[in-house]
Amino acid sequence: MAQLSLLFLVLLASVVTMPLARRTGVPQPVMMTVLGLVMAVVPQIPDVTIEPDLILPLVLPPLIFAVARRSSVGYFKANIRSILLLAVALVIVTTTAVAGVFHWLTPTLPVAAAVALGALVSPPDPVAAVAVAGSIGLPRRLVAVLESEGLFNDVTAIVVYSLAIDAVVSHDFSVPHALLRFVLSAVVAVVIGIVLGWLTTKLAAMLDDPTQQVALNLLVPFAAYTLAEEGHGSGVLAVVVCALYLADRAADADEVSYRLVGNAFWEIVEILITGVAFGLIGLELATVLRDVGSSWRDMLGDTAWVIATVVLVRLAWLLPASWISKRVTKGEEDTPLTWQETVVLWWSGMRGVATVALALAIPYALHSGEPFAGRSEIVFVAFGVVLFTLLVQGLTLPWLVRRLRLDDSQDHHEAAVKQLWWRSAKAGLHRLAELEEQDKLPAEMVERLRERQHDRLARLCPEKYEEQEAAEAKLRLVQWREAAKIEQEMIAAGRREVLRARTEPGADPEIVDEVLRGLDLRSARR
Repeated sequence: MAQLSLLFLVLLASVVTMPLARRTGVPQPVMMTVLGLVMAVVPQIPDVTIEPDLILPLVLPPLIFAVARRSSVGYFKANIRSILLLAVALVIVTTTAVAGVFHWLTPTLPVAAAVALGALVSPPDPVAAVAVAGSIGLPRRLVAVLESEGLFNDVTAIVVYSLAIDAVVSHDFSVPHALLRFVLSAVVAVVIGIVLGWLTTKLAAMLDDPTQQVALNLLVPFAAYTLAEEGHGSGVLAVVVCALYLADRAADADEVSYRLVGNAFWEIVEILITGVAFGLIGLELATVLRDVGSSWRDMLGDTAWVIATVVLVRLAWLLPASWISKRVTKGEEDTPLTWQETVVLWWSGMRGVATVALALAIPYALHSGEPFAGRSEIVFVAFGVVLFTLLVQGLTLPWLVRRLRLDDSQDHHEAAVKQLWWRSAKAGLHRLAELEEQDKLPAEMVERLRERQHDRLARLCPEKYEEQEAAEAKLRLVQWREAAKIEQEMIAAGRREVLRARTEPGADPEIVDEVLRGLDLRSARR
């Protein structure tokens, strides 16, 4: 019961910290981690006893799915170079560097154990990075690079980590076998992700209710992760592939209800699970300190070395990678092209959920029954890396962005949004012309609709219209807004009457809710 109460407390904190994060400028993942740390030292709050094997399959799939569904296969292809440089090559380089430093510091531990530490601290957390980047208004292309990196770096890190752990536990390791397993893991994950995505689209087509479709989507990331892991594939990669497949085969353009429900649902999922995940990081610190006992002071030096390696390797890799990418792509990709952007991308490499979950999932004993050598120190060092990157880098990143004068004003995001609105409005005019020719619509109706659409275009891109036309469009806008305001008052009055009917004896709540939903959608389409 105490564990359940603690979970509800963390969930409540996940909601409450959202407005606090906006007002204070402190990213919500950082705030939840600090809150978890505070709760961990309160004697009345029980220790967290979550099975390590459950953390990854319960937390990572929905978070990865929520981020991946905002991307697309085309966007992935356009950023393939930055993904390979950051999500694959940089993870391997960081793993190698950390493993070398940690083995130098602790030569009595197996090399594979050092590799396991390197693998679990190498992937930056996509949720933390995107949450922090979004809260401080980073240019869209930098956020896109962080998203792309975060979606795929866990894949590389988890596969390398699994190979290293198996090598320690079974004392059996060979390079050809490891490479074959790496390739097979990726192939199995891609196949499962595509097949499950295809099946999901077919099942969703049979469901008419948007809430049922969203419920199906909730099960998809867990199913993709579990099936891939059972088939010795990468669960994270399967989730990413499945999400990208579904994103590219999105619901019909007219399924407004599904998008309204789905987007709201996944925003709620992100808020709650992100809060729980980062609150868990702070809460687990008490368990880690208890396991290492008084020897934690002796581990601070090793932790500092590993933190320095993780941070400096990222910078040492990004500087030449950015320089090379700039000359190869000539600005065709969303890669950092200035030294200021490169520095921000470097300092955005915060570790989080995956690192903690992998550290806690290290087995206590080998197949022979002997204890896993250095487990407590590896876990302590991993937590040290997570806390440093979240608290130090996460809290100072807004200051760094301000100092470098890097904000969204350098981005072409607004221009791209305006261009897409322009295309949408022109498509509407084209369809109106088709309907006028096919259905012989009344001239007065066509003129009124065409005039309204041209008003939208004139407000969107006034430079493409004559001054008098733009002024007339502005005047009509005032009139339309007044009419829309009155219409909203009418809809609101209708909603109040419907809600009043809900309280009447014998009223069918389902019928009332159906009508109320229709009124809500009418308001949303204003």
